[in-house]
Amino acid sequence: MKVKEISFQEFRDLSLRDESHFYEKKSKLIAPKKLQKYAVSFGNADGGELIVGIKDNSDEPNPEKRWDGFSSIEDLNGLLQTLFNISPSLDLKYTILTCPSFKGYVIQINIERTAELHKTLDGEVYLRSGAQSIHIKDPQKIVELSYSKGTTTFEDQTLPEIPPEQITDAEEIKLFLKSFSPKTDALDFCVNQNLFTYKEWFPRVAAVLLFLPSPASLLPKKCSVKITRYNTNEEKPEREHLLNQETIDAPLYNCIKVTAKRITEIISSVTVMIKNSLVKMDYPQEAIWEIIVNSLVHRDYSISDDVHVLIYNNRIEILSPGKLPGYVTTSNILDARYARNPKIVRTLHRYPDPPNKDMGEGLNTAFQKMKERGLQPPIITEVGNYVKVTLPHLPMATPAESILKYLNNNPEITNKEVRELTGIKSENLVKAEFYKLRKAGFLERVPEKNSNKSAWKLTEAGRIESQKYS
Repeated sequence: MKVKEISFQEFRDLSLRDESHFYEKKSKLIAPKKLQKYAVSFGNADGGELIVGIKDNSDEPNPEKRWDGFSSIEDLNGLLQTLFNISPSLDLKYTILTCPSFKGYVIQINIERTAELHKTLDGEVYLRSGAQSIHIKDPQKIVELSYSKGTTTFEDQTLPEIPPEQITDAEEIKLFLKSFSPKTDALDFCVNQNLFTYKEWFPRVAAVLLFLPSPASLLPKKCSVKITRYNTNEEKPEREHLLNQETIDAPLYNCIKVTAKRITEIISSVTVMIKNSLVKMDYPQEAIWEIIVNSLVHRDYSISDDVHVLIYNNRIEILSPGKLPGYVTTSNILDARYARNPKIVRTLHRYPDPPNKDMGEGLNTAFQKMKERGLQPPIITEVGNYVKVTLPHLPMATPAESILKYLNNNPEITNKEVRELTGIKSENLVKAEFYKLRKAGFLERVPEKNSNKSAWKLTEAGRIESQKYS
């Protein structure tokens, strides 16, 4: 059994750390059934860390009094036996912690996600979601969970040709471990978190993506971000529409930050001419951030291609390699939780300012922020072997509201201008909107303009109505 002495400050860090999707702390008096519940829920989700011997916040309000150590190492045998009895077996590693300021022993258990569905001894299924271990009773949901857990992931692939020192000596892992508690060296961390194989110390793909300065130079697959700027609204841009293209290759945490920053910088310079007025493209930064995080964290790294960010004059498209994982569909994506790359997800969550702080809420945040900005919601589709998220720079207003609002500031409007305003692609659908507004008494044709130059203007009643949308 590995015994590690920690300082009072390191104990305090463990005591103060909020329980989350990846972390749970419990008193030594925890019942075996509850212990299995937490362990199984981590194993069925994305893995996590379970501390037994430090009371949770509800049991002891004072964080400095939460140490609740076992009297002897032998007292831990029953606890470990309870976990070893779980079938199928959990993939776990444990360390016994001591602290000079206290008596007794605390156990730190790291549980890995596996491809098997784990159950407690009484046959119950639990799944970690946020800071809760949820009891899954619905047979269909159990089947879906079992199916999704059988999915293999490229982040686990080993790279024997890369010396472990290339990762353990990397600047990124040194910076990461400065804030990690309890203190550990890079090799111990990589082995305990299953980023290296246990005996040979072969690095896994996840370790390279997380910590090497240029993952794309060492991985056999493409894994960078490519940002392309097109000066057009067209669905299929031509070569002459290409303004510039750049590639971002960095450790994942930095890659996310740099990508989000560059997108914001690029769109801040994009203006669109609408009826002699320049309108600046303006997106909520939170929406861009969350979608970039999702595209890099949940992509399929077995596909040799980059994440593509395409910036047009009226939209941003983000294409992430790989279809939606497991049982996730475009219909349930805001409710379903599934991590294709749990090691990456778990490690990024341990940064002081994690990019995936609100587990499972990223896309919901993107939708909410677009709504608050008055923009249409993101559009999520599967295109070939990619998940495409489109952020349209279009108002949430109905086509009729958009027409009236526009005419409140402009003397007339054409079919083409409505299509640019609303994103409607069909001329006939726009005509139908014009006819509805004419029937309501709000619009009339501009007399001197016909055929392909046809335009519409407000009636007196329309002018009054349009004031509502000023």
